[in-house]
Amino acid sequence: MNGVPSDARNGAPSDTGSGVGGKDSSGAGRAVVLVAAVLLLACAGLVGYGLLDTEEEPEKPSTPTAAVTYEVTGDGTAEISFLGRNEDGTATVVRDAELPWKRTVQVPLGTAPTVAIVLGEKGGQASCTLAVRGKHVQRATAMGAFGRATCAGALPADGN
Repeated sequence: MNGVPSDARNGAPSDTGSGVGGKDSSGAGRAVVLVAAVLLLACAGLVGYGLLDTEEEPEKPSTPTAAVTYEVTGDGTAEISFLGRNEDGTATVVRDAELPWKRTVQVPLGTAPTVAIVLGEKGGQASCTLAVRGKHVQRATAMGAFGRATCAGALPADGN
């Protein structure tokens, strides 16, 4: 009738084939595909970098060690400190250790394995012993209130 679609005469918008709500949905579809393609390429690049990066981390040099057995005999409890394998060379402290107590640890060659005991205020008697690779090295005894004893040995740097 006068060239105007009938929907426009009724006040309703006319459908011109441009998609939902009058917008073109094919542009949004292209954007999603483009984003997915970019993400896929980024992931492929990261995987490729991981496969091509064959440079291995250098291994830390292994420090040779020897088995050291610390043993504390007696009754009651004692504070025991001993040297084991650790990076900073500090002693491990066991507070209120029930006696008898025994521990075998790996100690780096070239260091001096040591075990020290301190009795409490109640005193008593306790002995420490130190063995390197199963061979007895030293024995010491602590007695009385806050009695102390230390057993130490040597581990040559060459392992002999």
